[in-house]
Amino acid sequence: MTIEHHEPPPDKKTTIEIAGLDLNFHDFPSDTTTPTGGKIAKVFGFTPEQPAYVFQWRDDGDLEELRTQEEADLDKGRKFIVAEADGTNRISIEGEGLDWPADTISGSIIRKLGRIPADRAIYLERTNEPDHAVADADVVKIKASGVERFRSGKPEVWELNVQGRKITSLTHVISVVDALTRTGFDPDAWIIILKVAGQPKRQLSVGDDIDLRTPGIEKVRLTAKDVNNGAARHAPLRDFALLEPDESYLDDLGLQWETRVSDGNRWLVINDFPLPDAYTAGSTTLALLVPPTYPQAEIDMFYCYPPVVRSSGASIPNTEATQAIGGLNFQRWSRHRGAIVPWNPLRDNVVTHLALVESALVREVGE
Repeated sequence: MTIEHHEPPPDKKTTIEIAGLDLNFHDFPSDTTTPTGGKIAKVFGFTPEQPAYVFQWRDDGDLEELRTQEEADLDKGRKFIVAEADGTNRISIEGEGLDWPADTISGSIIRKLGRIPADRAIYLERTNEPDHAVADADVVKIKASGVERFRSGKPEVWELNVQGRKITSLTHVISVVDALTRTGFDPDAWIIILKVAGQPKRQLSVGDDIDLRTPGIEKVRLTAKDVNNGAARHAPLRDFALLEPDESYLDDLGLQWETRVSDGNRWLVINDFPLPDAYTAGSTTLALLVPPTYPQAEIDMFYCYPPVVRSSGASIPNTEATQAIGGLNFQRWSRHRGAIVPWNPLRDNVVTHLALVESALVREVGE
């Protein structure tokens, strides 16, 4: 007895590629060159009861929906996307409209669908505001009405100075954790201060983001949270009280400060006060002489220990004198307010004088 083997004709045997919304395609055999939408969904593992959307991703880039009984023309492309969905949303990539069977879409999927090269950035077009950069890992929620439009373009490069080290970002928002990690700092070990020109310094937390589009953004400065020299920690001295805005400002910045009475003088002493990059040290102990009748009497000059020195070795004018504070010789910076903007007790305080201190420190190194 002869057993006959019946195989599909050679022209009916073919392979198609099917993926879900992740666009990770896998090969599947097809016994026909004109598979229907329902057949493709079944091959991918869908049951007849599941609401399947089937799309043919054609070689020309179009995404064409296939109904259950509609046949696909494999000459136009052998890739298919199958998704369980109740409907689709309209999007546009590089000016080409298509229906997407989900309420969200990631940057990496947009890049694949639009065949956008890796050296091009993806932007979500906005009206009356700058287009929003979309990273590959970002997930964009698609509006129920209207069309979300995506385009590619030359990537914008954003820079941030973190404690003298510059990093770049292809998106305008960078997390504090990412910024510190990329520059080699442990985010949990530092007090993190953001400096923006014309604004008070602002302390950041580990969970914050930094918008690099902020006008006047300068740098992120770091101060160690805990420097242990082996001695027991002591509560900071509070020999006299400052104004409430002064104390709140210093506390909000995370600065370690105390008030001391030494040799009849009242001093505000700030430990680990950050210095600009062009000095030999990253920080100093800063002291301000606070008059007994402050704020009616002005705070004048400032004092540093150890002496602040330029990295270039060049001398700093009017810093030759010293002042003994608690047994240490502090370097006196003879810097005074001009006649144009004299001290005003109604508006001036420790906060505004620290702005003068920072300005003087920066001016000497040209930052």
